[in-house]
Amino acid sequence: MKYFVLIPDGAADEPQESLGGKTPLAAASTPMLQRLAKQGTVGLTNHVPDSLPPGSEVACMSLLGYDPLQYFTGRAPLEAAAKQISLGPYDWAVRCNLVSIEDRGDGPTMVDFTADHITTEEATALLETVQEGLQSDFPSLKGWRFVPGVSYRNLLLYETEEAIQCELGEDLRTTAPHDRINQQIADSFPRGTGSKLLTEIMARSEAWLKNHPVNQARKSKGLGLATHVWLWGAGQRPAFKSFQSLHGVDGVMITAVDLLRGLAQLAGWRCREVEGATGYLDTDYTAKGRAAIDELKSSDLVCVHVEAPDEAAHEGNAAAKVKALEEIDEKILAPVMNFLDTAAANGEPYRVLVCPDHPTLCSTQMHSRGQVPFLIAGEGIKSSSVTSYSEESATAGPKVLTGSSLIGQLFNEVSGDDIGAR
Repeated sequence: MKYFVLIPDGAADEPQESLGGKTPLAAASTPMLQRLAKQGTVGLTNHVPDSLPPGSEVACMSLLGYDPLQYFTGRAPLEAAAKQISLGPYDWAVRCNLVSIEDRGDGPTMVDFTADHITTEEATALLETVQEGLQSDFPSLKGWRFVPGVSYRNLLLYETEEAIQCELGEDLRTTAPHDRINQQIADSFPRGTGSKLLTEIMARSEAWLKNHPVNQARKSKGLGLATHVWLWGAGQRPAFKSFQSLHGVDGVMITAVDLLRGLAQLAGWRCREVEGATGYLDTDYTAKGRAAIDELKSSDLVCVHVEAPDEAAHEGNAAAKVKALEEIDEKILAPVMNFLDTAAANGEPYRVLVCPDHPTLCSTQMHSRGQVPFLIAGEGIKSSSVTSYSEESATAGPKVLTGSSLIGQLFNEVSGDDIGAR
């Protein structure tokens, strides 16, 4: 049996006036998704427990079958795992965005949580200066270091081998910068144990970055500046069980996002890197589709995560979200299904799961909690009365109340009528 999982990040949404009252999923031309909807089962599930933030760190964990209420400790530890950083029992990881904050006369506002999609090379140079500033302005801090990642997505680590009190605590609460786009940030700073330290670092970073050559060069080109670091998503190492031990199957992850790489690493999966995969609207969809087919030739389970729908919604661009969904259908899902159909004709059955992690609303440009439509099709999955794939059509299908149980349907001999019984 071959298993294919497709995660169109943030694909679920509300009806858009600009799309004639349709959601992006309903407005997009997605013939392969609709074919699978007719063959399999479409329903609703929820990957974000009420007590946790509606981010991909929680929702994708659930989608991969790990109950966030049991396994979630924070976003940054997952991204540390993606970088092969093994956190010790007393270590902490903090997500560090390079952002653009401006005061337009009514208080500081989060203008851009990506610093105008700053390049990885630029971000690396900026963080070298931030590290120097940290050591100069906070000489008593020991064991803290900034770790460059991809573009605006970076980390701040606290590492120690001693069982000593860290400045951070389990009651620390932070705010994701992408949830404050074009909003004032006065009430968005960290709270709880360690909040004073993180807030001070964020405030001091303005001076460290203000006249940096990278920002001067970007300004001359009319590009947005990295004005601050924004610290959030702090946590300690999670204790995952391997996916193999839970389901008897190993997986391969194809993604351009460190969060998903980290989840894969913790689950014991291998990550396939794809040249041209950017984690943005310009990602190479075709290359991702080819990589998925290549991996399916030798692997039992392949998961493709695509960030583009989420990025489009963060920009409030419904048309771009529709285009991203159409690209996913045409350049990833269609060729993968052609491969799987050929394999099935030669005696190798398959099952397919398509599901967003959470809604990302074009109207608010933010992640949202709530139900998302899932689609499961393939060997042993009977067709249901729902014959199209969208948020609205899925309301007539079965409900999987605990999102982390959804992926288990791939590995059970169940019919479409049994899905949602849990």
